[in-house]
Amino acid sequence: MCIRDRKKIRGFCHLYIGQEAIPVGMENILNKEDAIVTGYRDHGWYVTRGGKPNHVFAEMFGKQGGCSKGKGGSMHMYTVENNFYGGNGIVGAQVSIGAGLAWKHAYTNGAEKPKNVACTFYGDGAANQGQIFESMNMAALWKIPCIFVCENNQFGMGTSKKRASYDSEFYRRGGYIPGIKVDGMDLLAVQEATRWAKEYCLEGNGPIVMEMDSYRYMGHSMSDPDSAYRSRTDIQTVRNERDCVQKVKKLMLELGFIDEAGFKDMERTIKKEIDAELAIAEAQENTPMKELVTDIVVGEQYPIRSCQGTVFFDEKKLSAQ
Repeated sequence: MCIRDRKKIRGFCHLYIGQEAIPVGMENILNKEDAIVTGYRDHGWYVTRGGKPNHVFAEMFGKQGGCSKGKGGSMHMYTVENNFYGGNGIVGAQVSIGAGLAWKHAYTNGAEKPKNVACTFYGDGAANQGQIFESMNMAALWKIPCIFVCENNQFGMGTSKKRASYDSEFYRRGGYIPGIKVDGMDLLAVQEATRWAKEYCLEGNGPIVMEMDSYRYMGHSMSDPDSAYRSRTDIQTVRNERDCVQKVKKLMLELGFIDEAGFKDMERTIKKEIDAELAIAEAQENTPMKELVTDIVVGEQYPIRSCQGTVFFDEKKLSAQ
């Protein structure tokens, strides 16, 4: 929060606070050969896929060492070596990509006994997008090992799910595809539901839908005051009753795995680690101008159509800047 306030992060920034149990619980079951693709609330997934926090900071700061060279920003985290394909800015568009990633597993190893799955994530706000149902239909026809995960955090931007969706039981939306509803703020519930869903897909049954019932504590993005559609009391009630971090902490204390002093030591250690990662990111160089036209087309000159006509960017000249 303070980093944003100091204007080190520009543009959109969609925080994942409140939904952390979903990537952590699922990653306890998934492996790095299982593909992940999500929307723009992607920071948590980048880290659980093996990315370092300094890569996240650097990307949001527009630094060269960011996971997308500082060009993608908050919404476009990406690490292909760990099968994490973003970080996608268009609402719901990533679902079709996820079905394609899952189809690769079916195509490579056979739909009857695939070795891996792909998980494609979308929110309750995207749940009415047509491409989701097109992707589900194709996945069902070809028995693609795809786990369609609806992260239901109760609001699509500032609109409650009850105002936006006639049927807000999103796990039933697949119709011909079975679905399960999971407490998305309970790490162990997420873990065991994922175990079952992955086994279902790997047995050659085709796709499945998971609805992760969760809640986001922050606004849709950092620029969203979120006071027009819910109250601070609403948010605090969820924190008190369902917070995923506090649930795990309470369980660990009850089972004697750790005591309060141990938790305080852990928190201090984590804070030092994050501060060190932040310092690494802040010390990096800004992404240079030459990166403006890389990773787009091949060649030395790049024609850019603009209101002033066609402008040619010369890679050699940009490289010298």
